[in-house]
Amino acid sequence: MNKSLSTFDVLGLGFMTFAFFLGAGNIIFPPLAGFLAGENLGSAMFGFLITAVGLPLAGLVAAALAGGGLPTMGRDLPPVVIAIMGSAIFIIIGPAFAAPRTGLVAFEMGVKPFLDNPGQASLTLYTIVFFGVALLLSLSQGRLLEAVGKLLTPILLLLLVVLAVSVFVNPQGTQPEVTEAYLSQPFVKGFIEGYNTMDTFASLLFAILILDVLRKKGVTDSKAQSRYLLMAALIAAAGLGFVYTSLFILGGTSLGVVESAGNGGEIISAYVLALFGTPGLWVLAAIVTLACLTTAVGLISSCADYFHNLTGKGNYRGWVVLIAAACALVANVGLNTLISVSIPILVALYPVAIALVLATYLRPLMKSPVFAFRLIIAVAFVFGLLDGMQAAGLNMSAFDFLPMFGVGMAWVLPTLAAAVLGLVTGKTEQKAVA
Repeated sequence: MNKSLSTFDVLGLGFMTFAFFLGAGNIIFPPLAGFLAGENLGSAMFGFLITAVGLPLAGLVAAALAGGGLPTMGRDLPPVVIAIMGSAIFIIIGPAFAAPRTGLVAFEMGVKPFLDNPGQASLTLYTIVFFGVALLLSLSQGRLLEAVGKLLTPILLLLLVVLAVSVFVNPQGTQPEVTEAYLSQPFVKGFIEGYNTMDTFASLLFAILILDVLRKKGVTDSKAQSRYLLMAALIAAAGLGFVYTSLFILGGTSLGVVESAGNGGEIISAYVLALFGTPGLWVLAAIVTLACLTTAVGLISSCADYFHNLTGKGNYRGWVVLIAAACALVANVGLNTLISVSIPILVALYPVAIALVLATYLRPLMKSPVFAFRLIIAVAFVFGLLDGMQAAGLNMSAFDFLPMFGVGMAWVLPTLAAAVLGLVTGKTEQKAVA
């Protein structure tokens, strides 16, 4: 028997979805984008919100329509492709970028403001301690931090709300001048900056967790699951939209608080210091550090569990040690370097995740889903790879003739063309008759 959820249950599901996506690392990108966009803040913010809010939540709903996460959405693709995609996502949100970033954000906002001359030695020592603690907690698959994590998200959100109100009521600085990167195509630049949240990747994995929660609550009908997940997605979208918009405006009114910044963590710390003094900075440091630690434990545990099950080799604890050590090693490149290195990878691979979500929505209209899915994903990957190579600084002038190649989105029109071709090409597959 399919159960119905109460309004309270729906709100709880929505806040849980919001908490999944609001990582402490995510709050560092909007302030810097707002600072650099200057008078083009509105266009840049709109592009960022599409990628950082709209696409992840569209991914959740697509997963619900498909009846599961990445494996179910990609059932028309070869199993090896799904395994590669899953591994790539876990590597990106694990030891390559997202997990090391948690330690770096904690250092940037929780330690660096209190050091006179922070250098490589202090960063190395901190990352060893941070990921050492994360390793110990991950060995129990994060159970020790579960209650703490549930408490920290509301506190972090409350702090962000107070900061947002202060930004609107009592801005501490003025609007910076627009930088060259946001001068000609601020919307596109903001759109690509939204890749840094990595949340469209994460949505393909979070969907499985949310659907499992719904099943445990007795919601077994697929249409009801999709409806409740859509409600939760809208609640999460409202929360994320509010946070990101506030942080964009914070960055866009921070000239004078900071004269320049390499990352958003510097801007937020300086703004909190200007508003609330040193006590506010200590509170921010404590909350962000603990929030980053809970995120790191979740990412390390999930990655270890995935690769243990995928390979069937070693044991969970061995994978935890390996991944935590890799995170500590990668984190020593520093936050600014890590972000700059991650951009070409995200520019290359994000189109594949977007294409998978698009294909999932179009699947009921496809004559031959197997052909269409493989065509759409292949085209998105090939053209996304060209964009990624250009973002990495390679000489790709031979491809300047491609529409939107100059702004890093050469994948868009070919992928849309592949989607149209996939809708009209191929033999109609016969459904089995019971």
